[in-house]
This record gives sequence, structure tokens and C-alpha cells, in this order.
Amino acid sequence: MVDVLCTAVLPPLNEALRVPLDGGECLLEVHRHLDPRRLRSVALHGTAGMRRGAPVFAAGGPLRVPVSRGCLGRVLDIFGRPLDGGPALAADAQRAVTAAPPPISEVRGPEAILETGIKVVDLLCPFVRGGKTGLFGGAGVGKTVLIMEFMHAIAALHQGVSVFAGVGERIREAHELWREMERAGVLPSTVMVFGQMDESPGVRYRAGASALAYAEYLRDVIGKEVLVLIDNAYRYVQAGSEISGLLGRMPATVGYQPTLLTEVAELEERIASTRRGTITSVQAVYVPADDMSDPAVSAILAHLDTRVILSRDQAGRGIYPAVDPLASQSRLLDRRTVGARHYEIAQAVRSHLARYEELQDIIAMLGIESLSAEDRSVVHRARRLQRYLSQPFHVVAEHTGLPGVSVPLERTLSDCEAFLRGDFDGLDEARCYMRGSMEAG
Repeated sequence: MVDVLCTAVLPPLNEALRVPLDGGECLLEVHRHLDPRRLRSVALHGTAGMRRGAPVFAAGGPLRVPVSRGCLGRVLDIFGRPLDGGPALAADAQRAVTAAPPPISEVRGPEAILETGIKVVDLLCPFVRGGKTGLFGGAGVGKTVLIMEFMHAIAALHQGVSVFAGVGERIREAHELWREMERAGVLPSTVMVFGQMDESPGVRYRAGASALAYAEYLRDVIGKEVLVLIDNAYRYVQAGSEISGLLGRMPATVGYQPTLLTEVAELEERIASTRRGTITSVQAVYVPADDMSDPAVSAILAHLDTRVILSRDQAGRGIYPAVDPLASQSRLLDRRTVGARHYEIAQAVRSHLARYEELQDIIAMLGIESLSAEDRSVVHRARRLQRYLSQPFHVVAEHTGLPGVSVPLERTLSDCEAFLRGDFDGLDEARCYMRGSMEAG
């Protein structure tokens, strides 16, 4: 925190300030007005060399980043400076990091699903084109790998572009992700913006907003399908909590900042589609102690169209992606949007898996032979469906040794219909595991 005494009018909230230092400058961002002459700001650079009485200059507006078509394929910090060792970004224009969302009159609501080629997602919790999706799960269940596969799908299936926001990302993870995306061939259609874990809370707090400035530019200028990926939205809330404490605000529920709902809304409401283009968002959300009722998780959930819950139990069974098919859901999974056939197949698959879950204890204690013939049939089909909904990914093919597959939704529906009819009742379960469509042999 840096307190500033103003000789004239107080700059508005979120305005950038500049403090000259030996060999450079420190950027500040106004976060609180203390009285008619003093304000409290958050430092966005290191404060070494700063002293009392140093002059402070208003930047004349909020923090801005350089934008151009040349941003694709680049790795940048929240100021638009390169982190990949390449040349500085040639700017066609400057864009404010803390912009307002588009007017309601220009916003287009989500109307259709966005195919990803990932069987379990397209079938049970389809993504909404122009909507927001959350990937919820604890550490190590595969959120980042799933996000990388979505980026691959957008580039390969929809010829779109992706903007990746690394909010509080570890430097090691950021470097690995960058190199993995290079190998997977996804990087040329991607902008990566990082606010790293070793940086100040002000930088981590603005990483998502800076990435959205690039997404809005790509939406408005290029007019392509833009996929915004945020990893991790929970760290954005944590950075806001740190800033709130430093500003002297009293903590609210479970120690979170009293402005939690407002801060989440400021970020989420900017993820919108207009007549000029579409922004679809996928956000990884860490769930503390696997508690979905946590206030931060609930605040993010309120803005989402689709929730994909990643389960440690699924990962323990070796089912990847480790999506919980019963807890995950999408508000567009209804007859009017996806059609009667898709809706009925999805409900039947979920019903089989739910019945299998109910019978787990009986099977463990008494054995499957104690079940009725009908229940045994449901269990066998559910086990095959569970394994069929696993899938090898393109972005980790080098590590798994299995070539990645993308399955069209129509093929997934046909396969699931065949499982439900009993066409594959005589097939060994192992032959349903980690493959594409059943048609592929």
C-alpha cells in the first residue's frame, strides 16, 4: 500500500499513478479515498527506492495495455510486456484494463451449445456458446489439463482464438503450460497473460482484467470465436482479499472481503458476447476443502451457465477427464435447446449412473449376484458407460502414449443409445476405456 497526498483534485478510483524511481518507475492504482486530500493505492511494481515526499503523477486514466493482432502467440504480463523473450508488442491501440461491460442493448444472450469433442462434457454438461463455464475441483484432479484441451478444441474445431489468464500461477506451472501449448500446436492462436504467484496482490488481482482487455479487442476487431480461460478464479478472490485487508476493511463471511460479490461481478460481467463477436469463458475454480458452499465458490457459481465438477473419486478410478457426471450440469441441457433426443439420452445415462451409485454399498457387501436381473443389467451398462466417458486428450498424448481423440456429439449420442439398448452388453469393459467412438473399433 502507498498513501498519496494530493495537491489538487483526488484522482478517481482505479486510476493509474506513476512514481519515478532510480532506473524506472512504479505504477500505483487508486483503491481508496481516505479524506479530501489523501488516497491509498496498491503498488503494481516493486517499491524499492521509494521514499517519503517522492512526487507522484497521474497517468490520466486507468491502467492500459497495448493491443494488436500481433498479440496472438505471445506470453505477456498484465502490462502487455513480453515474458517469452520476444520483441515488445507493436501496439495498434491502447485498451483500458478496467473497462465497463458492454451495454445491455448490445449483449447477445447464449443460444446454442459449443461442441468440444469431449464426450462427457458434450453429453451431460454442454458448454454454452457465449456463456460461462466453471471447472470446480481440488488440487490435482485435472483442471489445467482440461482447460488446455478446450483450447485445442476451439482452435481445431471452431478456428477460434483463446486468451489464457494465469491468475497467481506458479512460475514453474506457467513455463510448463507455455511449452506444452507450443508442442500441442495451440500457441499460435492463443494469448497468454500471467500475473504470477511471486508478484504483488495488485498484479494478481488485475491479471484476469488484463486478459479480458485482449479478449474484448479480439472479439471487437477480429470478430472470431474467443475462448477466455481463467486459471484460477479462486486466486483472483484471494488477491482481492489480501488487498481488502491491506486497505483496512473489516473481513466478512469466513474471512473474505466485504466486497466479494461486487469484485466477482466486475470480472464476470465483462465476459459477454455482442453483435461483433462471441466470448465464451471457461474458469478453473479451486474448491477449498472440497466445500462447494464456500462463499467464494458460491459467488462465482451465481454467474455460470455450466458447472463441471471434477471428482477425486473419478480420478481414483482412473476415469479421465475426472468429471462427476451426476454433480455436473448445464442450464442449456433442455429439450428446447439441445433437442429431445440429446436430452433423453443424457437423462437415461445419468439415471443408469445414479442407480449404479445407489447400489454400490449392496454390491460391496453382498455381491452383484444379490441384485435383481434388471439391476444387474443397469450396473453392467453403467460400468461400460462410465468407462466409455473417459477419453485420451491431444494435449497430453506425449505423456500418456495414447493419441488424442475428438468425438463429434452425434457420434457420442449414437454410442450411448447403443449402450442403453444393450448392443454392447457382451463387450469387455476394458474395450470401452480410454477410446474415442465405439465405431472406431
